[in-house]
Amino acid sequence: MQSATLRRYSGNDKHLGPFTLSSHNDQSWRPLGVMLDSGGDHESSRNKGCNLKLHGFGYTLIVELPRLLKDYAIRHKAGWDAATVARMGRDWYDEVFPCEYGFTVSDGTVHVHYGPQTHDSITTRNKVLWIPWKQMRHVRISLYGLHGEHVWSQFDRKDIRGIDAFDAQREAEAACPKARFLIRDHDDAEIVATTHISEREWRHGTGWFKWLSLFRRAHVRRSLCIEFGAEVGTEKGSWKGGLIGTSIDMEPGELHEAAMRRYCEREHRAKYGRYRVTFVGAQT
Repeated sequence: MQSATLRRYSGNDKHLGPFTLSSHNDQSWRPLGVMLDSGGDHESSRNKGCNLKLHGFGYTLIVELPRLLKDYAIRHKAGWDAATVARMGRDWYDEVFPCEYGFTVSDGTVHVHYGPQTHDSITTRNKVLWIPWKQMRHVRISLYGLHGEHVWSQFDRKDIRGIDAFDAQREAEAACPKARFLIRDHDDAEIVATTHISEREWRHGTGWFKWLSLFRRAHVRRSLCIEFGAEVGTEKGSWKGGLIGTSIDMEPGELHEAAMRRYCEREHRAKYGRYRVTFVGAQT
């Protein structure tokens, strides 16, 4: 019996017969788990076997096995011309997807696969389970004034969620004190940027594990929210459009002007290139 032929799994593969060892240099993805897959991945798949993937300790070991599972195939009517149908002996083709069984744990989630993996929510068989003690819950959003003084806060609670919470936030943002600055775009167009300060807080643990936040420091992120009076960047006037708003993380003790100057000192990316904007001055 022939085994599946594995060409490449990552950029750090080492092959030895039916074994492939792959190391994960990306620290953000270090899975733990085991997954058996049937090997099929496209219409003309000629795989004759399966792959067993063992994830752990920053490595993935892949073992090529004989055919233990069948691929999942979706048959489509081709609609070919008569000559093609006569040559092929059929007027259909199969779209082939792998069947997978197993689990992987990464980034605070457990991914369980128990059948076809078609990237279609109707036919794919998998579940994603969140590990509650690994998750963080959003606690509040706050707004601050021109000198860093507290203006408004909204805490997550049952009586104000969804559209009500969104509307309340928008009303508070409209009333929040704002600073205005004149900037010069890459094409020398002068544009007014309006800023306000927003802060969000997350705490560790969800559900029965909320008590974990008593022992771990909350994650607080303060941002300078920037709204431009006209499109900014190399794509303005195009079908995609330029930048009309953005936000940046603020450093401790920083206020509107210091953060805005820092934003203007950066090089910014757009779809078709990079550009810079120039800080001209504050507007009263």
